[in-house]
Amino acid sequence: MEGMILTLVVLVLIAAGVVWLLRQRAATQARELEDAKSEARRWVERLGGQVLNLVGTDEASKQALADAAERYNAAGSQMEQARSAAQARQVTETAYEGLYYVRAARTAMGIDPGPDLPPLPGQQRAGAVSEDRDVEVEGRAYSASPAPSERNRHYYPGGMVAGRPVPRGWYSEPWWRPALVAGAWGVGSMLLFSAMFSGMSGVAYAEGFGDGMAYDDAQGDVGSDMGGDDMGGDDMGGDMGGDVGGGDFGDLGGDFGGFGDF
Repeated sequence: MEGMILTLVVLVLIAAGVVWLLRQRAATQARELEDAKSEARRWVERLGGQVLNLVGTDEASKQALADAAERYNAAGSQMEQARSAAQARQVTETAYEGLYYVRAARTAMGIDPGPDLPPLPGQQRAGAVSEDRDVEVEGRAYSASPAPSERNRHYYPGGMVAGRPVPRGWYSEPWWRPALVAGAWGVGSMLLFSAMFSGMSGVAYAEGFGDGMAYDDAQGDVGSDMGGDDMGGDDMGGDMGGDVGGGDFGDLGGDFGGFGDF
């Protein structure tokens, strides 16, 4: 009898301990989420203030502010759906990217761009356009420049798009956008990268794009090999090759509190 009572007491204590641990974990996650959302709100509000108060004076600044407004709207939508600290940090990253477009617009208008921002994921690796470049690929003209102009009015802050680096700079058109949306580059992207960035200092063209090609090829090989074995045939191979090969920016950690307001 005493042994049974002791066993029951031990089981009750274990159950109480498990409940306490679960409550502590839930409380910690709730605090982390609230802290991350508070940080995200601060950045979204900063971006919103810039978007609502600035008016572009030329095509380059107007386009950059339009891109900033797009990020502002996206951050607001992400904030409404954020249910974890990681999702809230994604809101911060989106707002933070929007502030890069604000800086570009202010630069195009000839006014103080404001304080420096921490780098975006992959931005330093991608490098920056260091010279004017005009190319023609498959009968279509493209240009890039380190400074805005009437022709080069599309800004990109630099970073990894679908696993490959797109340098910071001003472009005649946002040729990276289809890959950003679809998560994969088209067949002619190698030609464009080669013509646009080959031999340009400060750009991670050769290594970065080659790494992306090798990565895509590796995923294709994995999908093909698995499809030929007992792992589900073509469906398994196709899904593995397609799903794994997509790019992702990931989460942006860190404390941005040390940077002043624009």
